[in-house]
Amino acid sequence: MVREGEKQLRYKEQRSKEAIEMAMQANWHEAVEINKEIIEVFPQDVDTYNRLGRAYMELGQYPLSREAYQRAAKLDPYNAIASRNLRRLNDLKDSGQFEIETDKVEPQRFIEEIGKTGVVTLEDLAPKEKRASTVAGDKAVLKINGSYLVAESSRGEYLGRVESKHAPRLIRLMLGGNQYSAVVVKSTAEGMTVMVREIFQDPSQVGKLSFPPKGMEEFRAYGSDKLTKIEGDEEDDDPGYTIIGGDEVEVLAEEADELEDDTGNDDE
Repeated sequence: MVREGEKQLRYKEQRSKEAIEMAMQANWHEAVEINKEIIEVFPQDVDTYNRLGRAYMELGQYPLSREAYQRAAKLDPYNAIASRNLRRLNDLKDSGQFEIETDKVEPQRFIEEIGKTGVVTLEDLAPKEKRASTVAGDKAVLKINGSYLVAESSRGEYLGRVESKHAPRLIRLMLGGNQYSAVVVKSTAEGMTVMVREIFQDPSQVGKLSFPPKGMEEFRAYGSDKLTKIEGDEEDDDPGYTIIGGDEVEVLAEEADELEDDTGNDDE
């Protein structure tokens, strides 16, 4: 027979997972409700107060956010998450600003001509508790790590690596001088996708598309709209990412709407 204490711990674990999932989906209203329910049963749980504080912050309910973080700090005076966010809230109050700046990116900024923008899937993901600090719409940073192309949050937290089917091409272009910006368009417990945009093309890379159409690399010659196939640089028939253009833009824009690692892990 399962003891009452064990049942409560299982309840806490399950509901905490649900709260994290809601945060990863940017469903902050539901996240608030779930964390409040957990607190009713576990009123001394620091992690839950941190999650609640983040959810309230995202909703712009700063007094309630401050109250939650203050409770977390009282329970654990050395809790870095609570302390850091209380400083942010105090700075907000002192400056007279009405909104805390976040690392959100408007997906419309990524709408560009075909070949310069695409959506890639991350693999070898960080634990979901770590990734919970990054949600759809947040900036991401691409970095070369040996033979891998990894994605990090704007705070330098590892999120995952661009799938090996596509990373080599982007790495070659980056080593050649190209520059890219990125934004998270989908973040769930099971996976994460990132929209990548070429923001600078090195002169040495002219004629090389970052996201070529199926079966070929194409380039648009200066002063010409003619697309030309470059021999010897074939791509797989299925590129595995989404080419941004046409109706696809609207779908992705709808998807891209710090749970500061509110689970008590490294967090912003």
